[in-house]
Amino acid sequence: MAEPELDAVPGTPPDLTISPVDVLLAPGSETVADPREVTADFNACHAMRVTHELELWGNLDRCPTLAEAVEFWRGNEYEERQIFLARLGRDPVGLCSVTLPLRENTSTAGIDVLISPAHRRHGFGRILLEHAEAIARERGRTSLDAYHEVPLESGDGAELLPAKSGAGGLPLAEPAVAFAVASGYELEQVECSSRLPLPVAPELLDRLEAEASSRAAGYELTGWDDHCPEGLVDAYARLKATMTEDVPIAGMDWEGEDWDAARVREEERALVQGGVQSAVTAARHQTTGELVAYTVLNWRPGVPDTIAQQDTLVVGRHRGHRLGLLIKAANLRRAQARWPSARSVLTWNATENQHMLAINIALGFRPAGYEGEWQKRLG
Repeated sequence: MAEPELDAVPGTPPDLTISPVDVLLAPGSETVADPREVTADFNACHAMRVTHELELWGNLDRCPTLAEAVEFWRGNEYEERQIFLARLGRDPVGLCSVTLPLRENTSTAGIDVLISPAHRRHGFGRILLEHAEAIARERGRTSLDAYHEVPLESGDGAELLPAKSGAGGLPLAEPAVAFAVASGYELEQVECSSRLPLPVAPELLDRLEAEASSRAAGYELTGWDDHCPEGLVDAYARLKATMTEDVPIAGMDWEGEDWDAARVREEERALVQGGVQSAVTAARHQTTGELVAYTVLNWRPGVPDTIAQQDTLVVGRHRGHRLGLLIKAANLRRAQARWPSARSVLTWNATENQHMLAINIALGFRPAGYEGEWQKRLG
């Protein structure tokens, strides 16, 4: 839910249209070889997202590439995704979107609203939000979730709206915060985004790995790029299911997801199709042979300066052996060797997840911004 406005306009202007957006000119196509295969409306939506990211951050480190966006908005058997473009006459003024989980969390819907800079504070945000919420209601969803990011400097000395989790808050003066509150959304959780400059000094990685290894007797590391080995994919799926149950979610109405090998392969396919490369390092318990921890880094040739840290998990009964630090340090080595053009790693952690934040600080991550997780329960 990004960059909305506070002024409401009664009714919808007669020349405002809100239309569902097709992603591809040939919707049945399996690949997108040329940006010209993407519809004009989808290109307009993506252009608004790019403009927003450049305005907010001055870079595209957090912005999906066009190929990623195409792959995401096509949806899959696990989640339906709908995007709508608003035009005033022929002029694009904003977009809204709804994501609808299909296997689990079927009472929830993800909501997003984005207004182009020239059309803010004219009530279009409210109109588009109501449109997205109506879609969710029609699909029987009773809990809506949304998020937005805030640069670090926006919180300096500002009065904060505290998260219901009890950890962190967002600046009350931020337009997106005021818009969410006025629209009936509650700030459930705040995540801290952090950035690690690359390359990490080899001597730091040597020291951290030595410290962690001294506590990790009985475990061995394994890893792969882009595609999990066939012999590990079932175990990897179990870890990914555990991740959805163990990650801190504060009061969000989210339940764990059921992962199997087919779901892992679908995620891998979507990443490759979207132009995303992945590096995974996992820890295996030598006595039982089971995978007990994993961490993932993603890199995109279209945004070569930045790597995105994704999941990191250590199964509960195997915690206390410094496996989180060990696998993250090892995966950073692999990533730096594979993607030498990268100059930083971005990661996101729940503010209450002090253990993982401490690991990141030890590796050299420093705060870069905040993300608010919002929720609205429908009566």
